[in-house]
Amino acid sequence: MVAKRTAHVAIAGAGLAGRLLAWRLLGAGVAVSQIDSRARDDRDLAAGVAAAMLAPYAELVVSDAELFALGEQSLALWPQWLAELQAQTGQAVDFHQQGSLVVAHAPDHPGLAHYADLIRYRLPADKRDAVKSLDAAAVAALEPAFAGRFDRGLWLPLEGQLDNGQLLNALQLAIAQGMAQTGGQWLERTTVASVDAHSVHTTDGQAIEADTVVDCRGVAADWPGLRGVRGEVLTVHCPQVVLQRPVRLIHPRYMLYIVPRAEGRFVIGATELESQDTGPVTVRSMLELASALYSVHPAFGEAHIVRAATSLRPATDDHQPVWAQRDGVWHLNGLYRHGFLVAPAMVQKAERTLLNALASDAAHAVEMSR
Repeated sequence: MVAKRTAHVAIAGAGLAGRLLAWRLLGAGVAVSQIDSRARDDRDLAAGVAAAMLAPYAELVVSDAELFALGEQSLALWPQWLAELQAQTGQAVDFHQQGSLVVAHAPDHPGLAHYADLIRYRLPADKRDAVKSLDAAAVAALEPAFAGRFDRGLWLPLEGQLDNGQLLNALQLAIAQGMAQTGGQWLERTTVASVDAHSVHTTDGQAIEADTVVDCRGVAADWPGLRGVRGEVLTVHCPQVVLQRPVRLIHPRYMLYIVPRAEGRFVIGATELESQDTGPVTVRSMLELASALYSVHPAFGEAHIVRAATSLRPATDDHQPVWAQRDGVWHLNGLYRHGFLVAPAMVQKAERTLLNALASDAAHAVEMSR
């Protein structure tokens, strides 16, 4: 009897989408080779320089009904997948679904009202009750640190967040375990030169053969119209301020977000620049982020900046994520600013497509061997 051959998928890229897909395929018994230009514990990739907000409602101001549906689907998947990851690796990932809060200083109240109206307008009628307007007392009840600071707010109670660093660590361990059981390899610090339908070629002369190739390399991938959009974030340590949920501040030029993490840390961001510059955070961005943060609560003036980081988010012309085949190669890309928001839904779609195709190929091979 001929032993059953394990299907093999090569994944170029080990960002959020690449890692999630590798983990799901390995769990289904598929051997995976992952090829990435970074070290596996490098956290300066786009997924590591992110606030990891799960905010389909808040993102409606810059997205559409399709992305909203993907976000809702992903919100349902995240707790299931994180429980599976913890069961496999023993590593918990902080996940909270206590909603998000939007506030504005008095001169920006018209902007807050417009923001709320825009979200409600774009929501299906049966979901508009999930947008709650707050007075000063209600803002203080949600976030006591803001008592007396904001007299209007907006609560989006169904939204969530997770700790992206913990997630990447758990996925790294789960993938290593899956490869030990199923087969494959993680080629880190290995740059992809080209991909085709059944192989990944690296700049150091390797050729990784596979039944299927998936390109998840973000801005490094060959996809029409793909571009990088620069994002800049600060991580600060400020145990004097306690927040329970992500907070967004309406501002005339941008929207600041403040995302609490464990042990008094906060991820702060706002900037989104049409630039493929990968250099450090600029002086302007540092000043704007820090001054806006200080305006939210004066205790942030004594916060320690523990990290300043930038990344390029892969974006398509229409800002829609991509799961499609081109010249025989599957592409999972274009998650843009919605990476953590839509990744599970997109990866689940990719997982199902690939498993069905691999099963069909295996059945055909058996039929041909008879």
